[in-house]
Amino acid sequence: MAKRKKPRVLIVTPEVTYLPDRMGNLANYLTAKAGGLADVSAALVSALFNQGVDVHVALPDYRSIFEDRLAPFLRKERRMLRRVMPNDRVHLAEDRAFFYLNRVYSNFSDQNIHIALAFQREVINNIVPRVRPDLIHCNDWMTGLIPPMAREMHIPCLFTIHNIHTIKTTLAHIEDRGIDAAYFWQHLYYERFAEDYESARDENPVDFLASGVFAAHFVNTVSQRFLDEIVEGRHAFVEPTLRHELINKFRADCAAGIINAPDPGFHPSKDGNLPRTFSAKDHAPAKRENKRRLQQLLGLAEDVNAPMFFWPSRLDPVQKGCQLLADIFYTMISKYWHQNLQVVFVADGAFQNVFRNIVDHHGFHQRVAVCDFSEHLEHMAYGAADFVLMPSLFEPCGLPQMIGQIYGALPVAHDTGGIHDTVAHLDATNNTGSGFLFEHHDTIGLMWAIDQAMAFYALPVEMKERNVARIMRQAMQTFTHSVNARQYIDLYERMLERPLLS
Repeated sequence: MAKRKKPRVLIVTPEVTYLPDRMGNLANYLTAKAGGLADVSAALVSALFNQGVDVHVALPDYRSIFEDRLAPFLRKERRMLRRVMPNDRVHLAEDRAFFYLNRVYSNFSDQNIHIALAFQREVINNIVPRVRPDLIHCNDWMTGLIPPMAREMHIPCLFTIHNIHTIKTTLAHIEDRGIDAAYFWQHLYYERFAEDYESARDENPVDFLASGVFAAHFVNTVSQRFLDEIVEGRHAFVEPTLRHELINKFRADCAAGIINAPDPGFHPSKDGNLPRTFSAKDHAPAKRENKRRLQQLLGLAEDVNAPMFFWPSRLDPVQKGCQLLADIFYTMISKYWHQNLQVVFVADGAFQNVFRNIVDHHGFHQRVAVCDFSEHLEHMAYGAADFVLMPSLFEPCGLPQMIGQIYGALPVAHDTGGIHDTVAHLDATNNTGSGFLFEHHDTIGLMWAIDQAMAFYALPVEMKERNVARIMRQAMQTFTHSVNARQYIDLYERMLERPLLS
């Protein structure tokens, strides 16, 4: 049979959308990751297709979610795929295990294993033989058995880690669900060393995520800095087995970080949620008008010159650092009381009532608005705010710091993970940098970064506006799915050792 001119790429993903990180409980309901770019989004797949890649995508036929009026995010991305890509390139794995689910993942581990095995069985037994890919790109633990299969079949395989969650089950259970794991058992990662198939089959659990990393020809995380932090042992929540396998890939020069890109709908010149759209050229008057309208809507003191900070991430004290802000919140507001400093929260999460109580206790109602998540309000806040608060303890990728730069709302953030890769500390005099970073994750560091932001806000108008316009232009050119797709294309070509677009 004649060899295809273009290599064919099959992207295998349990999700085809990303849910906003600030959605809190709703995001937890719909996805195990509750934010960020969940696996390979439809926008990335579409960008690859539009750049001429012979790309196919396999995902579960979550029929109930796709059709449910309560899941517009998922329907939107599926429509995008169908609009851009021919039907014969979108392969829906069909099984009753996920036909009637109203969420991507279950709250029960046993059901998640059942769903993952059903999906991977269809990919291994039906979709891969039908598509006959030259390269397979898998995403997260729900696809962790496919790299071992690809390794045995000598098909180059990329494994992307968005979420470090994993599950474990035995070979016997995997085979009971219709997957011929005996074919590739030696490429799986077991809880204990496996000498042979028979001794491993019944009582030596397979780790899905570690198997994906172990067997894949190349691995990537969603930022280079987060990968470096895992390798360096900076995060205790990363399982030693996963860290060990990532270290092996890293030392073999088979691991990298590729930053995700925000939803293309975040663009201030086209954003229908804004009272006044704007570009880098006319951002200053437009943002003042947007600020005035947001202040009116939220009952804040009307002052277009008031510095406005926006909290865009879910109020999660484990990762997002909202407890740091709570500890210095009174100091922050009172220190800059005469400058009319304002803070807007558009996020759900455990700490929402903490901030509401602080506001009620100190009478900060004209300075602080604590709002439930709303997509419309979120866009308005980006269009009005001067700064975005992101004191995250860790951040595998992060999107708000990128969106903020696109909208001229500069990040005030902890120097970690994807934030480190997308924000440089601002030097207004030399026209470099894009935000205000603090290194030590404590209240002193956060307050220092806020002080730096306020010092920038007090600069002469011309210097301030010149820097904001520069940051917006750079962000609009850098944080796009076309740039993101080009990085994946370069990686695919490296793995295939031949051009993808010939």
